[in-house]
Amino acid sequence: MKITTDEKDDFLYHQVAERLGQQIENNTLKAGDKLISLRALSREQGISLSTAYKAFIELENKGYVEARPKSGYFVRYKPARRLKKQTFPHFPSERAEIDVDEMIRQVYRTLSGDGMVRLSLAVPPVELIPVAKLNKALMEAVRNSPESCTNYDEIPGNLNLRKQIARYAFNWGGNVTADEIITTHGCMEAVAFCLKAVTEPGDTIAIESPVYFGIFNVIKILGLKVFEVPSDPQEGPDIDFLEKALDSVPIKACLFVTNFSNPTGALMPDNRKKQLVEMLAAREIPMIEDDIYGEMYFGKSRPKTCKSFDKKGLVMLCSSVSKTLAPGYRVGWCIPGKFWDKVISNKITQTVSSATPTHAAIGIFFETGRYDLHMRNLRKALHTQSLRYIQAVTEHFPPDTQISRPQGGYVLWIELNTKINAFELFEAAILQNVSIAPGQIFSTDARFTNYIRISFGAPFTTEIDAGLKRLGALIKSLEDLSE
Repeated sequence: MKITTDEKDDFLYHQVAERLGQQIENNTLKAGDKLISLRALSREQGISLSTAYKAFIELENKGYVEARPKSGYFVRYKPARRLKKQTFPHFPSERAEIDVDEMIRQVYRTLSGDGMVRLSLAVPPVELIPVAKLNKALMEAVRNSPESCTNYDEIPGNLNLRKQIARYAFNWGGNVTADEIITTHGCMEAVAFCLKAVTEPGDTIAIESPVYFGIFNVIKILGLKVFEVPSDPQEGPDIDFLEKALDSVPIKACLFVTNFSNPTGALMPDNRKKQLVEMLAAREIPMIEDDIYGEMYFGKSRPKTCKSFDKKGLVMLCSSVSKTLAPGYRVGWCIPGKFWDKVISNKITQTVSSATPTHAAIGIFFETGRYDLHMRNLRKALHTQSLRYIQAVTEHFPPDTQISRPQGGYVLWIELNTKINAFELFEAAILQNVSIAPGQIFSTDARFTNYIRISFGAPFTTEIDAGLKRLGALIKSLEDLSE
């Protein structure tokens, strides 16, 4: 295939912008430094003036540089203090007096309301969803169906959708067929079906800590006990900690988010995924892998999954389009391996069939290539937004604030001064029309008292910047009060 001049220019300016961006992040180029001129960059890199200009514009859009009239481009990005490797030497054995469930309910109650800057909401905003194309796919699905999508679909799920999911599995190293996939109403239902397939009430499951608070409800409904595995904000669950625990704790199954976990944004390296799968396989322990964020990577290629290394069918991969495309369509799926029969039995008991119109529509959306195009745009937007939010937090929050640097996903995990109680900050911030997720809701015992999670899903605006500025001022005032 012949590469056009425009495609070559796009490749070159991305490459130049990426190299300059890395120099800025590494502090080789510091805030306030002047960049070389467009003509000098063009001459040194052997690129056209227009390509050099595009590189500077991309850096400006990402918040790395700023243009000053008649002076050129200057570095404006100040690298944030990154989160250190976290260790949790002691895990409380009893639930804290603070009611985590009530905290979660209060966070949910703040998700609506005019004028609220919702930094707590980790879903794609409508501005980044291709609504018109989704509507077209939905109408096409109804039009193509002999019964206009009014009848029950096949129990495993819409066949075309399952075929497309199997095709996309190639991106993470999967080699599956449509017959190995079961569709569900979102990822959480898939997780629930898989947990129910491999556990009984009273069993203990291992989960990472911190972890998405929605998982607690599923665990409670199924009557399961929890063993929390500390998770590093860069590399995810501590496998060595888990391995030692397996000798003394009767863990029946594991549930981990290995790609861009919520709330830390951690990405488990592929070699650690392989090590985890082999360790659990040697003990015949099933693993539920929540891969809902796997497609939202900022790098050049999609990260692998634990399922990529599964040889025994013990890894049960779950995912959906709720975080990438259409939360309200409730389209999810699982690849349950050797537990397929048990999961399909759970689906028959619980829902019988998935929603016919929306599942057919997403199958068409995948098949036509619209999903690929949408994801390229979404990944680019989220990467830019993550940098904008990090820069704003660095500027507005106290200097001892430490911030995660996710390589994908939607969220920033932020460590504040130990004087700060995150839930008290949440309550005070609501009064100033800013909603955040306090760290306490991401563990069973309200452990992360000086951490908060904010989402960078919404496009960065002056309103967002003003909200982060108010939040930063509030943190500083709470620090002063505690002295």
